[in-house]
This record gives sequence, structure tokens and C-alpha cells, in this order.
Amino acid sequence: MSNQLNRQCVADHFQQDPRVIQAKRLILDALSAYQHQLAGPRPSISFLDTSCMALIEEAEKLRGRSLMLPYIGAGIGKGSLVELANGSVKYDFISGIGVHVLGHSHPALVVAAIDAALSDTIMQGNLQQNAEAVKLSRELCEIGNRKEARFTHCFLATSGAMANENALKIVYQQKSPANRILAFRGGFSGRTLALSQITDRPEYRHGLPETMAVDYVPFFDPDRPMKSTNEASQNLRDHLQRHPHKHAVMVFELIQGEGGAYPGSREFFITLMDILREHNVSIMIDEIQTFGRTTEPFAFQHFGLGEYVDVVTVGKLLQVCATLFTEKLNPSGPLLSQTFVGSTSAIFAARAILRELLSGNYFGEEGKILEFGNYFIDRLKSIQQRHPEVIAGPFGFGGMIAFTPFGGNQKKAAQLVKALFDDGVLCFIGGHKLSRVRFLIPYGAVCYEDIDAVTVIVEQTIRRLSNFRGER
Repeated sequence: MSNQLNRQCVADHFQQDPRVIQAKRLILDALSAYQHQLAGPRPSISFLDTSCMALIEEAEKLRGRSLMLPYIGAGIGKGSLVELANGSVKYDFISGIGVHVLGHSHPALVVAAIDAALSDTIMQGNLQQNAEAVKLSRELCEIGNRKEARFTHCFLATSGAMANENALKIVYQQKSPANRILAFRGGFSGRTLALSQITDRPEYRHGLPETMAVDYVPFFDPDRPMKSTNEASQNLRDHLQRHPHKHAVMVFELIQGEGGAYPGSREFFITLMDILREHNVSIMIDEIQTFGRTTEPFAFQHFGLGEYVDVVTVGKLLQVCATLFTEKLNPSGPLLSQTFVGSTSAIFAARAILRELLSGNYFGEEGKILEFGNYFIDRLKSIQQRHPEVIAGPFGFGGMIAFTPFGGNQKKAAQLVKALFDDGVLCFIGGHKLSRVRFLIPYGAVCYEDIDAVTVIVEQTIRRLSNFRGER
């Protein structure tokens, strides 16, 4: 035994102990047995309503504001289904705004969480990290460099906002004294003091001091592809001419998520990126939401933009967020340093999610992302054709889908989202000028039957709210 221990760490033997392996097997068996009780959506259990509502009210009081949806999870789910604390079961088609791509209580993530709990370090960071953090960073660089990108560095973070903040810091340092930023109208980068300046929503920075100067460029319009490209490129040149040598970076959302699932086009992006290269302005791709939701792991790979990218940020479905950047942007001094770069459970989960996505036939033109996304879009189109005066769309691409209800009226769209929640479907609101109902489907757990059931509920709810009568 002592000779064997000399060849491996004690931790390796602990994790391979038959008792540990058997315990994980028993947990998964028990999980599966209870998941069988989650066969579909169901209403709340009456005697649990009071305690659940008390939790919601306490949460809102502690937060100082209402919850976006009256959601308190019970702690178990099955794929796209999730149980709430009041005993109700609902279809989760927003997945925590893109977080739970493998759905709820996925066995691989349960095992990842157990392995993380057994590996001693709860939070990893600047001073202490385990091997899995290094492996995850390596894997993200390798995946990112598959198509012409040149990332040499990966810095992990606990949130998408922090990943974006780190990206901006390293670009600012490299481009000093340039101090302006370019971004798209309708874009979303986050709600921190700095990122709220970039996010094109004035209400998000109400009462906040201005921390940086941002110039906005109009986004791609699919109804006017050539004209909108020309308008954006001319607008970009105007900004660059008005403030010569002052712009450090332009932030690109290739599919505007918070803005309402608006995709751009390769031609549009290349036109702008060529202009930026002429003026030595760095190109930053914000993939906090788009990562893992197109035909490629990175949306910039889907659009064929690898040779242009200087820095990219990822997050949401990975559980851990990260900033990937090229060697020329590697900062000097203590610019990047965080006590927490991610919990061990999140890092283990990220690696498990990557393994599933890379081995599970999700990417490509025939992959599951487009397969389920297109199927959902087709079903929503059928609803739109039956109720054209009520909804427009659907819009989006792959795992990011939305439609515009009631002419884009914000109040009515929010009412629809709440009504769908009550009827058994979790979705969310989005949009800039026109409000949309948006979906980020858990394509790693969904099936056709789930999509069929959800679209039936969507149509029934729309019919009820719009006072439709007659046959479907």
C-alpha cells in the first residue's frame, strides 16, 4: 500500500475508493427513482402554497425588489422539467437565462458536484487552485483556437460581468491612452458600474456617474442587409473620425440576446472589423450568452470570424465564466487578480458540460442545437400563422429564440411571460424597442415531446390572453 501511495496522491486513492464509487452509484439510483415522479407539468400542491409564498415574500423583502418570476426551486428536476417549492412542475425553457443547458438534475452534473465536494477546495482563486481549473482553461483555449483564432491565455471568473470587466481592463491597458469604447445599439454587456455604460439601456445606469465614453453603432437589420451594413460602417467611420485614436475596443454581440435574439451576419461583422483593423481598434466578442448556442462552440466560429478576434468572453451555460485573449493583450503588472475565479463545483460542472457538448453531436448543420432550435421555430411559426395579429416572428437562431407578442407592447409581453409561468412554461422577456418573449432551450435535455407540449401551452395562453375563441 505504501509503495502504491508513493505513485499517486492520497486524494487519487480517496476518489477511487470503492465506497465512494458505490455511494455515487446509490445517489444516482435514488435520483432516477424520484425523477420518475416528474412526468410532466403539474399545478402546485395546495398545502405548500403558503410556505412557498412566504419564502417568495421574504426573498423580495431581502432583495428590496420583486423577483422577476415567483420562482423558488424545490431542489430536483428532470431534463427540461423542474419542481418548485410549492410542488408545481414546469417546463424550463429559459434555463436560468441560458445557464442550465443540460436541464435539471442531469446525472453528469450530479457526479461532477459530488467529485467537487470531495476535492477539498470549495472556491478556487488567485492564490489556490486545483488541477481542474488549469485543465478547464487549457480546454477553452484549445476549443477557441479550432478555427483561426490565436488565444494563448484564459482567465477564469465567477460571472459574465467580471469576465467582461477583465476583457476591458486588458484592452485598455494595451491601447492606453485610448479611452473610448464602441458598442452596438440595443446591446447588453452587464450591469456593473462600468458595463452599465456600454449596455444600451439608459434605465440601467440611472443615477450612476459616467465612467467611460461609449459610441454606439446601429446593429444589423435582416430586412435591409446591405443598407444596414452601409449605415453601420459609415456610422463607425464617423465615430473614428470624430475621436481619432481614442477608441480602444469595439464590443460585439454576434446575436443580441437581451436585445431580443437578433442575429447579425458574417458580411456585416467583417465589414466593421476590417474598418476597426484599419484604425488599430481591438475586437472583443461578448459570448456570455452565445457560447454553445450555434453550430459551433463559439458563435464567432459559426460566423467565421476567428482571424479577427482579440479577446472573447464566455459564461452562462459553462457555470464558470472566462476571458480568452491573445498574447499581444497579455497585461503587465497585477491587473488581473481575483480571490475567487470559480467554485470547484462550477469548474467540475463546466468540464462535464464541455465533454457532453463536444461528444454528443450538438454542433454542425446537422447537430442537435439546430435540430431542436429549428423544430421549435417551426412550431412557433405555426402558432404565428394562426394568430398573425397577435404575434410576430419567431426570430433568433439555434438555441436563442424569441417572438414579438401584442405588437411589442412591454406591459402585455410581461403579462404573457407571467401567464405562461402560471400555465407551466418558464420563459423571459427581452427586446430593446419592441418587447419580445424569449427562450433559451435546454437543448442538452430537451426532446421533441417537450417542445410539442410547450408550444401547445404557449398557444393556449396566447389564445386566452387575446380572447381568441374557436378551434386551434
